[in-house]
Amino acid sequence: MYDVVLLTLGSERDAPGGCGSGGACCGGAAEAATDPTSQTDNGQTDTGQTDTGSTSPTGTGQAATSPTETGQAETSQSPQAQAGGDTERCATERPRVPVLACADALNARGARVEMVTARSDAEIDAVLARLDGPVRPDGLTWPDPDGKTRLIVATANDGQLRAVLRRLVRRYAPAPSKRPADLPGNRTLPDLPPVGVLPLDPARGGTRRDLAAQLGLPRDPAVVAAAVLDGTPRRLDLLRNDGGSVTLDGALLGAADDAGRPLHWRARVEVDDTILTDGDEPLLACAVANAGGYATLDDVTLLTAPDPADGQVEVAVAVPVVVRSAFGRKRVRLEVRRARGRAVSVLPREGKVPYLDDGVEGELTRKRSWWVEPGAWAVWSI
Repeated sequence: MYDVVLLTLGSERDAPGGCGSGGACCGGAAEAATDPTSQTDNGQTDTGQTDTGSTSPTGTGQAATSPTETGQAETSQSPQAQAGGDTERCATERPRVPVLACADALNARGARVEMVTARSDAEIDAVLARLDGPVRPDGLTWPDPDGKTRLIVATANDGQLRAVLRRLVRRYAPAPSKRPADLPGNRTLPDLPPVGVLPLDPARGGTRRDLAAQLGLPRDPAVVAAAVLDGTPRRLDLLRNDGGSVTLDGALLGAADDAGRPLHWRARVEVDDTILTDGDEPLLACAVANAGGYATLDDVTLLTAPDPADGQVEVAVAVPVVVRSAFGRKRVRLEVRRARGRAVSVLPREGKVPYLDDGVEGELTRKRSWWVEPGAWAVWSI
């Protein structure tokens, strides 16, 4: 039978009697640097198809000012990166009810269950070390494909799941100088071990569905337990970026004023060999998508068919265009340009560009590149 680790992300600020400032243990507020979902992605630069070409998975350009991994949930479809956060509250001295229910279901099936609350990257890493396989002859430590330890991540939002995947990537991705010959040419890391996803809000709704809902993953704790014990891995694409982090769902770049009206900004956006905009014209938004979380902006369709398992990233920019009517009157229409490919780069032309990446806020000040790692991570599904 399997050993199952039920991992919940917490904060050093968790204290008896409440969630801490702003609902910290629920992932609803920005945390101090000791919080595993608040680490900035300013590590070393990683080495990373549209309809018209392809590139190798090499990050091009300098690492941008990285998003803070706050684990905050998005609360609006506006391109402005507003502080969202879940409003739920939880006791900090005991696991959340869905975690307890999942543990009961696992125990009933004979699994050996351990519940862990990680409050730092080091504590996440200690859990992930249990997924290691034997050290290879080349000295690399990769996941054990035949291991008997399975991981379930209890998530209040996509930012928390992303925080765990970020640590998995950093654990198992070899340095470019140590790239083994058996690594596929379109990948910079091996197959990551599958994870079970336990949403902490089974009844969550809203205009923006979380990744579990988009993937059709179970939300009932007992069904999550069954998927981890009896299900099969469903492999999904991963977006890596040259800021040292990952994207599971997508990123939405743009800004809005206090009234929610989108502001113009400029950037060069390039997908493989296709230039969507050269940076000389104003933009309202740019969506970089692995899945469909940012497919629409208000009533505008940005992305037509994002697929988290097709080996491509879908990118869209929204450009306001002035046109004249037959009577000479000016009006503004929104032109959406799209491309699909293996890699995308965004180079801001001026100032800072706020964005949401898997619901986590950030500001882009320098060039940022994302590239696809096809089938790099996996979830347990029925």
